[in-house]
Amino acid sequence: MRFFILVAIIVFSSCKNESVNPIERILLSDSKKIKTVVDSIENHEVQILFTEVKRVKDSVYFEDHSFQVDDNTYFYPASTVKFPIAILALEKIGANNLIDRNTIFNIENDSTKTTLSNAIKKIFAVSDNAAYNRLYEYLGKDYINKKLKEKGVNARISHRLSVDNSADLKTKPLIFYYQNQVIFKSDSVKNQPIKPSNLNKIKKGKGYMIGDSLVNNPMDFSLKNYLPVTALHQIMKQLMFPELYPKNKQFHLTPNDRKFLINTMKILPHEAGYTSNEYHESYVKFLVFGDSKKTIPKHIKIYNKVGNAYGYLTDCAYIINEQTKKEYIITATIHVNKNQIFNDNVYEYDTVGFPFLAELGRQLIE
Repeated sequence: MRFFILVAIIVFSSCKNESVNPIERILLSDSKKIKTVVDSIENHEVQILFTEVKRVKDSVYFEDHSFQVDDNTYFYPASTVKFPIAILALEKIGANNLIDRNTIFNIENDSTKTTLSNAIKKIFAVSDNAAYNRLYEYLGKDYINKKLKEKGVNARISHRLSVDNSADLKTKPLIFYYQNQVIFKSDSVKNQPIKPSNLNKIKKGKGYMIGDSLVNNPMDFSLKNYLPVTALHQIMKQLMFPELYPKNKQFHLTPNDRKFLINTMKILPHEAGYTSNEYHESYVKFLVFGDSKKTIPKHIKIYNKVGNAYGYLTDCAYIINEQTKKEYIITATIHVNKNQIFNDNVYEYDTVGFPFLAELGRQLIE
C-alpha cells in the first residue's frame, strides 16, 4: 500500500512538472535494495539531493533534483559534521602567520601530539572522532556557527562526539610547537549556552538505552548537532566550485590547503595507514559501494563525508566517473531503526541502509 502511495505521489509530480526526476524514477526500481525501503518509506526518513554537474565550454552549471528534502524535519547528522569543521579549521589556520596545517600541536594537558593535516586525514579515511574533537576545541561552537552563517549555511554545530564532555561550553587551548618549543597557544573560549532546536520530529522513537537501562520515552535531539542535507550539499558545491559563489560565500582556503583537503576527501583507509580487514575500501564510501568490500574501480573518484549513528546513515559525495566524463553531487540520508529504540546498537545498517544507499548511488551515476 505504501509503495502505491509513493507511486501516486511521483505520478502526480511528473504530471505537474512534465518529467519524472531521476531520484523518483529510481525509487520505482524493481531492485530489492530499493523496494525494501520504498515499501515502508515513511519509516526511513529518506531525504535525497542529486546534482548533475554540467560543463559547457568554460562554464559550469548544476542540474538539481530532490526527494523529500525538508530542512525543518530533523535527522541526526552524525559524523557528516566533520566535513565543515575540517574546512573551517583549515581556513582559520591559513590566516595565522605563525602556524600551518603541518605544525605539531596538542590539546593542553593531553599528551597526544598531532597536526591538523593528520587529524583531517583521519577524519576522511576512517571518520575518527578524536580527530574531530581536536578541531572542535580549536574552533569552538560559537566560532563554527558564526562562520557557517556568514557562508549562508543553515546549520547548528553544538557538541563534540563520543566523549563525556561533549557539550562542555568551554574549549581547551591548543599548544603549537616548532622543534619542541611553544610558538603559539590558542585561547580557551567560553561559548554561549546551547539553545534547543524547535524542529519537526526532534523527539524520536519510543525509548533509548542508558547503559543497561531502558528509558521508555522518545529520545530528545533538540540539543544535538543539526546539519540538513541542503547544508551538506551546499558546502560541497561551495568547496568544489567556489567560482560560482560570491567572495563572501566562499571558503577562504589557501590554494595549497584547498588542494590538500580535496585530495584527502577521497583517501581510502589503507592509503592513510589503516590496513586491518575492518577498514575495507568502501568503509566510508556509502553511496555506490557501501554494500561491497571489493576494490573500488580506479575510474570512479569519490570525494565525500559520511555519518553513521543512532540508526542514521548519511553520505555527501562529489563523484567523478572518468570513463563517462560525468560528475555528480549526491547527498542522501536514511534511518534504519525498526524497533524505535536508540542506543541499543540494533540497527538495520547492513540489511537495509547500506544496500539502499549503494544501489541509489549506482543507479544515479549510471
